Amino acid sequence: MTHEITFSRLVDVPASEIAEHMSDPRVAEHMPLLTGAWDTEMAIKFVKMKEEYWARDGLGHWAFLVGGKYVGWGGFQKESDEWDFGLVLRPDAFGLGRRISKKAIDFAIADVRIPFVTFLLPPSRKNVGALGRLGAENVGDVDYDGERFLKFRLETK
Repeated sequence: MTHEITFSRLVDVPASEIAEHMSDPRVAEHMPLLTGAWDTEMAIKFVKMKEEYWARDGLGHWAFLVGGKYVGWGGFQKESDEWDFGLVLRPDAFGLGRRISKKAIDFAIADVRIPFVTFLLPPSRKNVGALGRLGAENVGDVDYDGERFLKFRLETK
């Protein structure tokens, strides 16, 4: 895929596409908090919850589009006083993570609200070299909803 990457709101994507995406077992492999298949109703609730973050914080998760086609979701979610970045791609778009992340990090660097970005990765993610190349530092393990995650921090200022 060589088309332009754009960010849109999740409400602009049919809930059935999000449900299909989140029901793929290849997506669940690295998402310990994801349990079971999604249906359209669950996707609608998910999008509503993510829109509430936009209303609360003025920023949240986007739908990622390439050439107008939905390839995943992610973005920034405020956790206490930290902006955490997440990225969840469809399996056919796994190779786009670096390009999408770069565009999102460039956004964070330009946004005065975001002095640094955190990343939470499950221990199943063995290849974390890309975070190091970005300049992110491992700050240790954290417990999130009963699961252990590797936490990284990237200064944006």
